[in-house]
Amino acid sequence: MDKMLYVAMSGAKQNLVGVGLKANNLANANTTGFKADFAQARSMQAFGEGLPTRVFAMQERPGTMMTGGAITETGRDLDIAVDEKSWISVVDAAGDEAYTKVGTLNITADGALVTSHGRQIIGEGGPIILPLPVEKVVFSDDGSIQVRPQGAPANFLEVVDRLKIISADNSKLEKGNDGLFRPKEELLEDGVCGFCEISPTAKVMSGYLEMSNVNPVHEMVDMVNLQRQFEMQMKLMKTAEEIDERHTSLLRIV
Repeated sequence: MDKMLYVAMSGAKQNLVGVGLKANNLANANTTGFKADFAQARSMQAFGEGLPTRVFAMQERPGTMMTGGAITETGRDLDIAVDEKSWISVVDAAGDEAYTKVGTLNITADGALVTSHGRQIIGEGGPIILPLPVEKVVFSDDGSIQVRPQGAPANFLEVVDRLKIISADNSKLEKGNDGLFRPKEELLEDGVCGFCEISPTAKVMSGYLEMSNVNPVHEMVDMVNLQRQFEMQMKLMKTAEEIDERHTSLLRIV
């Protein structure tokens, strides 16, 4: 009965992992630029004494749904969106380059252009720092950043930098635990990404945002299925306990 209990226990544990993954998708249904994670369970052989005749379940995230989310007009000057195969370059927590679809931008007190998550935006020459004070910021279709300094004429705009927007086959990128995307390790040559350069064809839409691609109904259905599987595993564990108690009772009689 120990084997039956182990298989049921491992299944219940992995069901909870799947519920957590789906709950994270649901929690980000309204998060700008969020990409939903897939959940997949597969069987793994349990090795030990004797032949590996039993298996246990393992829940994993095999990949990310890379389809584009809905493009919503906001009218805000510092909101931008890019096409499905284009990505905004940012600086991650380790100081390395990573990519995102989060186009809600802000300007810090020292002029740094950052996302709503605090990731600094990268331009042609590195992290973008705008000259302060500015009255208006305009993003051109090609990613050029134009600013109107405070006190300048209404028709005056000066180009100060250009967003580093890359275009990549989405299958070449993978999502990290921080929600940012990076090139797959096997595609790097000596640690260098061959396609992570400014795309001449990428288009930037100013005043728009790409929303999450999470389908709340689909995620809710998956969560209900996982919860039912969890309940089934708990019943199996209870059955294993009852069988074990009956065996113990029979041994006492003998």
